[in-house]
Amino acid sequence: MFKPFWVALQFLTCLPVTLQKQPTDQQIGYSLTYYPLVGLLLGLILICLCSFFSLFATAWINAAIVLTAWILLTGGLHLDGLADSADAWVGGMGDRARTLAIMKDPNCGPMGVIAIVLIILLKFVALYTLIQTLQSVALLASIVLARTSLVLLFLTTPYVRNVGLGSCLAANHSSRWCILIISAVCFLITVFVENGFFYIVSAVMVFLLLRQAMMNRIGGTTGDTAGGLVEVVETIVLIIATFFY
Repeated sequence: MFKPFWVALQFLTCLPVTLQKQPTDQQIGYSLTYYPLVGLLLGLILICLCSFFSLFATAWINAAIVLTAWILLTGGLHLDGLADSADAWVGGMGDRARTLAIMKDPNCGPMGVIAIVLIILLKFVALYTLIQTLQSVALLASIVLARTSLVLLFLTTPYVRNVGLGSCLAANHSSRWCILIISAVCFLITVFVENGFFYIVSAVMVFLLLRQAMMNRIGGTTGDTAGGLVEVVETIVLIIATFFY
């Protein structure tokens, strides 16, 4: 019953999760439903870290520690996707086949490095601002909404490769539950997180813009573009949160 959750936790985090058996394609597909829950767990861990270090560390140090823990907990998974997507979008020069080929290249090019540096810089400054103003709960919203955007992406966007984890997610068997989860997440954030409605609107706008860019360039999504979406949604929501304080 809980196997799909452990699959999601193992894939999206570096937490010590060991699966006794290789998950089936159906279990991988069902794991998509639990992505927002994994985001909630990550967010709670980071907020606890933030609260602990705020007792004796400056906002600068606190932000640096939280951001470092954030990257370590996810294993840089989405940053890797962002870097590959940035390299492919620039190096592909508008060509679909070339773009997909560059994304498969394990080497990180200059645009990938630039994308990672910019994202980390923006996250760090936003985190510092939110910690200083005692509004770190926005961090939780950004992480949950980013994982929720993944669910929405795989529900609405063709997966352009025939193999890989993403193909199992795109063909998941839990669409109705995924839609209910998305609705519940949006409702809870709107009700319980200050300015939550604006965070949701910003996340949806980022999702729509990036999804359209994916459709125009490669006709769908890949694991790398999905990872890039997570990073951009997280960053934009954090930045929007700083506007209110």
